[in-house]
Amino acid sequence: MKTEIPYDRFAHVPERIFGLVDLAYNLWWSWHSSASVLFKMLNRAEWKMSRHNPVRMLLDTPPSFLERAAATPEFLRRYDIILNRFREYMTPGTSWFAQHYPLREPLTIAYFSSEFGLHQSLPFYAGGLGVLAGDHIKASSDLGVPTVAAGFMYAEGYLHQHIEADGWQRNVAEILDRDAAPVLRVLDDDGKQVVVQVPLIDPPIYVAVWKVQVGRVPLYLLDTHIDKNVPENRSISSRLYTSDLEQRLRQELVLGLGGRKVLHTLGAEYSAMHLNEGHSAFALLERLRERLEAGMSFEEAREQVRDTSLFTTHTPVAAAHDVFPDSLMAKYFRGYSESLGLSWGDFMALGRDPCQPGAGFNMTAFALRMSQFHNAVSRRHGEVAREMWQPLWPDLPVEQVPIDYITNGVHLPTWLNHRIESLFDKYVDPVYPDWRENYDNPIIWEVVDEIPDEDLWREHQWLKMKLFARIRERKRLKWAGHRDEPANLAAEGLMLDTAALTIGFARRFAEYKRADLIFTDPDRLERIVNNRWRPVQFIFAGKAHPADEQGKRILQKIYRYSQDPRFGGRIAFVEDYDEQVAHYMVQGVDIWLNTPIPPMEACGTSGMKAGMNGVLNLSVLDGWWVEGYNGWNGWAFESRATASGDNREDAAMIYDLIENEIAPLYYSRTMDDVPHRWVKMMKESMKSIAPQYCALRMLKEYVTRYYPTVCRFAVGSRGQMAGLGGVCPPGPAPEKK
Repeated sequence: MKTEIPYDRFAHVPERIFGLVDLAYNLWWSWHSSASVLFKMLNRAEWKMSRHNPVRMLLDTPPSFLERAAATPEFLRRYDIILNRFREYMTPGTSWFAQHYPLREPLTIAYFSSEFGLHQSLPFYAGGLGVLAGDHIKASSDLGVPTVAAGFMYAEGYLHQHIEADGWQRNVAEILDRDAAPVLRVLDDDGKQVVVQVPLIDPPIYVAVWKVQVGRVPLYLLDTHIDKNVPENRSISSRLYTSDLEQRLRQELVLGLGGRKVLHTLGAEYSAMHLNEGHSAFALLERLRERLEAGMSFEEAREQVRDTSLFTTHTPVAAAHDVFPDSLMAKYFRGYSESLGLSWGDFMALGRDPCQPGAGFNMTAFALRMSQFHNAVSRRHGEVAREMWQPLWPDLPVEQVPIDYITNGVHLPTWLNHRIESLFDKYVDPVYPDWRENYDNPIIWEVVDEIPDEDLWREHQWLKMKLFARIRERKRLKWAGHRDEPANLAAEGLMLDTAALTIGFARRFAEYKRADLIFTDPDRLERIVNNRWRPVQFIFAGKAHPADEQGKRILQKIYRYSQDPRFGGRIAFVEDYDEQVAHYMVQGVDIWLNTPIPPMEACGTSGMKAGMNGVLNLSVLDGWWVEGYNGWNGWAFESRATASGDNREDAAMIYDLIENEIAPLYYSRTMDDVPHRWVKMMKESMKSIAPQYCALRMLKEYVTRYYPTVCRFAVGSRGQMAGLGGVCPPGPAPEKK
């Protein structure tokens, strides 16, 4: 099996700089700003038009631009440096893992997720879960943790959002041009795309296989939109998170059963499996069936599957845990259950939730039963998850339920702005030249205090102006295409003031996230935003799930407030929130607002991205902020919302904080026009958040606490199974917290 870059399509690229083609097909460039700048230098206009997609940019750039670059000494010097760095990075044996575990055989982890947020050129994600998965495998690549990943090739992605004049969200489908994106077909020896049949499903379902190279990590994507499938099966992989329950089941059986079969077919061997949420948990069934087919007893096979499986649960929201009724499961899994030697009742019992025994097959309950190791994604979420799933371990007290936690982290090289990065190069690099490889070390970040206040403030102001310029450019393009009404121009950010205190709120529009909390008392909010001496403005962004009518109504409510002249254009809504807009927002606002109903926020990684860029958090004490808040790096409040949904006290606390603490501090300037006390908090935010809440720290925790342990169970007295991959010597047992 192989992947081949279609080099013939890039015949117009000069030989001297032809390495750009190889670089374009490895997402390494997306988290190395110097590599991105290399593409930008080729053709700034096309880089912008392609939305930072180097494959499309190279295809659409005229030969004259490329020939000019190949004859420019400055460009060639940069090109040679970047290509050398890239080749060194990809050289085996140079990674953190190789250096710290030199005697280990390959400890390959198969990482399964229903979505991966890697870059806007590959829209295979809906929100935080997918971006976390993308950050996870990027960090795996940086550390050299042997990993192979599996997910879906969504032809239509999640959804593109268009806001109508009345504020209602309209979902817009946009088909991905896969031949102009950094993704490649996996080919067989005859040069045809690999197609794999999902095991034991009738009528048969087939998947074509694609590959995205994420640094050192291969990500294989499953695609059902092929002629070999009957028409009703071709749409299985069309769109992420469909509201149709049967289609969701079909997606999850394809991802789990088909994903495991694809890795086996490709010879992508692994020692253990890491499931990112329950959507891919059917892969555990296929691993079980393979062992039974090889002659193991059911108990022995189940024990080995459990011992080599890690499951990460991401949310306490009940609606996010898929449950499929018996009748629907029977339609697809009757024959499969027989292949396991199980009666139908015993098969369904694998996914039975003791709290709702008649509801059907619960994917989270199944994943917890069939995996030995389980973790939540923050300390607080661990407490909630243990209480939530204690009925699966009825003989244990809640505190002993075997669900530990590893707090999520974000991939700093992806989310740290390059201008802030340049400040670190200037002030941190002389003290710690290896800071880019060891940015999870808190001692390194103490040097942030050496950055002059005026330098950090200047860069933050530049990023803020960049955000506003981007908002206006998006609005200009929309107006040019649709001739929007003036009220919509104001609603979408045309009147924002770069000098005003700017508060950002950007995430999925689910009811429990309370995006509309600050509108609880519109009269008081009006006084806050229109304060003559201390004006405040709010920027909102995010999408409601296509089937979430309440989420759409909340979004519409906010949009209508943004059209209200009494707020003076200081309430804005940015349409079609995606990874690119997220970068501008987490780097450019002054305050990051987070207002979920506790304890519904399992973690919430957007605040981490903002905090490492010097943006201060204002958040209810839930999710990661319970651990992250230290009294000097932002603001926090305890929710007093009532069971009946009375949010007035929470809203009042936010108003009080903004009026009495946040705005006065922001506008407290010396003669140099720098708010020095504010900048001191920015530095504290960066020092306390960047090293502790980065994906590097998160991955090292998975390696030291889980991966070697699940790996060692891959062999032993049972003998090595075909398709499991390399053998790993025993590692330390997971620490108990």
